[in-house]
Amino acid sequence: MAGNDLGSLLGGLLGGGGKSGGSAGNILGALLGSLGGSGGGSGGSNPLGGLLDMLAKSGLAEQKDSWVGTGQNQSVTGAQIQQALPDETLQKVAEQAGVTPDQAATELAQALPQAVDKLTPDGQVPQAASLEELVRQQSL
Repeated sequence: MAGNDLGSLLGGLLGGGGKSGGSAGNILGALLGSLGGSGGGSGGSNPLGGLLDMLAKSGLAEQKDSWVGTGQNQSVTGAQIQQALPDETLQKVAEQAGVTPDQAATELAQALPQAVDKLTPDGQVPQAASLEELVRQQSL
């Protein structure tokens, strides 16, 4: 499954040899995979752009901008993530990760700032053919 491959790539990007990096990578892979599969957002073939648009439109523009920018990353809460994501998306991510939707939102709140920061090293969302390509580029 592509989500598992993406989760492994994201886990590696987040320092994923250990359990926390792998877990964060898996839940991020599930989220981005579900957004990419549903065509969610205006990110086109890059679900990262769609996710960032979704976060900005739900009141998290300042946090999103801090993750993409080169300054310090602002934190978000699981409750903010739950409000930002469609219920069906969060439910699907939770099922794929084997956790409750509340746990999924909390894990995403912890992992998203670092992941977006690493995927946008130049302060902007790179244009890539696919999310897998984007993660591989940043892992090199």
